[in-house]
Amino acid sequence: MRRLTSVDLCCVIECLLFASNKPVSEAKLAEVLGVAEQRIAVLIDQLQQRLEDRGLCVVELAGGYNLATRPEYADFVEQLLEPEPERLSVAALETVAIIAYRQPITRPEIDELRGVNSSGVVNTLLEKSLVEVAGRKQAPGRPFLLRTTLHFLSSFGLRDLDELPRLGPLEAEKLAEGLAESVRQQSLDAQEEDQLSPPDEAESVR
Repeated sequence: MRRLTSVDLCCVIECLLFASNKPVSEAKLAEVLGVAEQRIAVLIDQLQQRLEDRGLCVVELAGGYNLATRPEYADFVEQLLEPEPERLSVAALETVAIIAYRQPITRPEIDELRGVNSSGVVNTLLEKSLVEVAGRKQAPGRPFLLRTTLHFLSSFGLRDLDELPRLGPLEAEKLAEGLAESVRQQSLDAQEEDQLSPPDEAESVR
């Protein structure tokens, strides 16, 4: 196999990101290319420069990289694909916000913060792969611990959890409301869809 130049490596990365249906980590790119992981960021920057006058760009999401269409052309892509909007009820947004900021957290702890039974909403979030089970808590009944997933990061356009909006001091009884508002700012489209369309039956269970 011939030695690959930097231009070749950028082209290979472009192919890998195009072929993958999820973000590709620096470690995985380095493994496939056979180069040092520290070099990937430089190659990504070079690829980004090559794409400056194109309709595509590299985005960093969920601990990896994706090849995406540029935001300014999103309307045309939506006309072509006519994607089905991701429907999240206000209850689901509130619950995923609590999990994001307090993870790992149990469902009884979520119920206490929200003041209602959250089993139906949690099941919806599990089905949508926005949250996952992260073991059991060493407590009576050993309830399941919940945490957000890489799909959650991708859906809300976050590279990692450090990009969640910073929250000021909140009293316990105000926590759920504050968390929900912060995540709503990250998902305006989902909120608008919820206002226009009735939530799914499973999502309306409280």
